This record gives sequence, C-alpha cells and structure tokens, in this order.
Amino acid sequence: MISAISYKEGHELYMQRCLQLALLGEYYVAPNPMVGAVLVYHDQARGDVVVGEGWHHRFGQAHAEVNCIMDAERRNRIIESEDAFYRNCTLYINLEPCSHYGKTPPCAELIIKKHISHVVVGMLDPNPLVAGKGVRMLQQSGVDVQVGVLEAQCRFLNRRFVCLHEKNRPYVILKWAQTLDGYIDVQRSYDDDCVPLVISNMQTKQMVHKMRAENMAIMVGTNTVLLDNPKLTTTRWSGRNPIRVTLDRHHVLDKTYHIFSDQAETIVYDDDTTFPHILNDLALRKVHSILVEGGTKLLNHIISTGLYDEVHVEVGNMNLITPHKPNLYGVKAPLFPQMLQYKMTVEGNKLYELIR
Repeated sequence: MISAISYKEGHELYMQRCLQLALLGEYYVAPNPMVGAVLVYHDQARGDVVVGEGWHHRFGQAHAEVNCIMDAERRNRIIESEDAFYRNCTLYINLEPCSHYGKTPPCAELIIKKHISHVVVGMLDPNPLVAGKGVRMLQQSGVDVQVGVLEAQCRFLNRRFVCLHEKNRPYVILKWAQTLDGYIDVQRSYDDDCVPLVISNMQTKQMVHKMRAENMAIMVGTNTVLLDNPKLTTTRWSGRNPIRVTLDRHHVLDKTYHIFSDQAETIVYDDDTTFPHILNDLALRKVHSILVEGGTKLLNHIISTGLYDEVHVEVGNMNLITPHKPNLYGVKAPLFPQMLQYKMTVEGNKLYELIR
C-alpha cells in the first residue's frame, strides 16, 4: 500500500513526476514521444521510496524505462539476479512500453526480464506497432498493469505524436503577429527598399524560436522567402533546427536564399502545393508537427481547410494606419473565424491562443 497518501493520489503523484521528466527530452526526441519513468520500491518499514528515474533523452538512444532501471541500479547497487528487489517495485511511465524492435530493444521485454511486478501507464501508445501490444505482453507474463492515470495530461504532452498516429498528419500550429488595427506588414514589392514591419519584441521573438524548437517543421510561403529571406532556425533558443518547408509553384526560388543553407533540411513543394497534400507527404516522412509562420495568403488557405490544431496570435501595441500615416498601405492579418483566448502580455504585446 502507498503510505501517507491515498492509492489514487500516489499514482497521480508519480505520474506527474513522469510528465516532468519526459519534458526534459522535449527538443531532441522527435519524432519519438516524450517519455519519463519512475521506479518506486514498496518498503514495509519506510513506505514507498523512489529508487530510480529516467527519461528518453534523444531520438535513437535508450528509452525512459531503460534509463530509469539503469538509474535504480546505480543508486542501489542492485545485482542483476536480485529479483526480489524488482518484484517489490512499481514502474510508472506516461506512455505504454514498446513491444517491438526498432532502434532499441522492446522495453516491455526488459520489464519482464527484471520481474517488475506492477506497471502503471498513463496512456496506450497510438503507434500501430505498439497500440496495446506492450500492455498485453506484460499482462501475459503476469505483470499487474494499470492504464489511464492522468491520461488527458499524458495525451496533451505528446499531442504531436498522437496526432500523427491517430489522424495520419502532422500537428499544425499557426502563428502570426499583427498590429492593433489588424495588419501584419506594410505593402512591399521585391524590387523596393521598404523594410518589413516589426511587431514582435525581443522577448516574443525568443518565444517564437522556442516554438520552432518544439516542432519538427516550419513552413512559410513563396512571398515570405522572396521578401524576407528568412533563415527559419532556432538561434534564440536551444534545440534542433526544424525542417524548413516552402512552396515554389512557379520556380522562382534559387539556392542563394537562406532557406537553402545547410543549417537544416529544406523541402520545397512545386507541383501539388495544396495543404492536405503537404500534410500527407510530411506524415509519410514521419514529421509529427509543423509551425506555420507564413503570410496572410498561406495562413488563410490553411484556415479555410480546417487542418490546424493550435493558433497563436501576437497583437502589438501599435497601429499601422495613423493620422500621421493616413496613406500607408498594409497587409491585412488572416481572417480567423473563432474567438481566441487571451494568454498573457509580454512587454506591451498581448498574446492570444486557441488549442482545439
């Protein structure tokens, strides 16, 4: 029994710790899910004791369960044959242990080998290669398994991974910044010297780079590449650069643009440039998320398809059209049909969001 706190509260406490640990791999494990694991020893004299913790650090490396068990053996100097120790343990993990051979051996087999008697799982793995097979493998070997502790939180943490496997498309996040009077930029052409409108401040720019690091891909339209020549990297945040995605239906982009640098992979769609086709192709490439930072035309097209999961809008503390600039022409912000929820104010700019 779990001492000092109820059985249910104990499960939720340790599962919450799994979620905290899982986040430590946030910027490096994609397209794998973020996973954390906690091993709890049931001591009759001391009550429950956390004897091991682990998380999935990086794609292709050891999974959370392996790191947790290795941590327990380092901490407690466990000899591999000491089955009695593990028989008195419960392993908590926010995602079902894998049951197939991939870049690493199945974690379910390791749990069985160690004779861990109880496993508490946050959610089943939506990946068809697992999808309940890991739990069945454990149960068939006599392991007591409980599934569904803090399931909603577990699904939200790995919503990108879940979207890829349940909807067969990447998780889509739309992001733009606009003025108080609803413009995202001034009217510019490719052959003038007009500078882009700056709406974001230093802190919100850093927050955008954090979003880039959280997602596997980033997308802009042809005009954004031609006018702004962006790098689309994460220079203001640690983490991997996202895959850069753009359109070039009329073949106007050459290799001199920053988007073709060797800092990250770039995918150009020049035949079928419809968003459903792009999402289908990215899913085949195992890209589980895409951040769209495009202009109004691209964003309006995506909004019209309904194929998006989150919207983030930054509203700057300024108007583009003023009595001092009555003849200035601006680019209208995307037309979004739903009410966004206020999130916070950062250095005078208000941030709004919608998570579907």
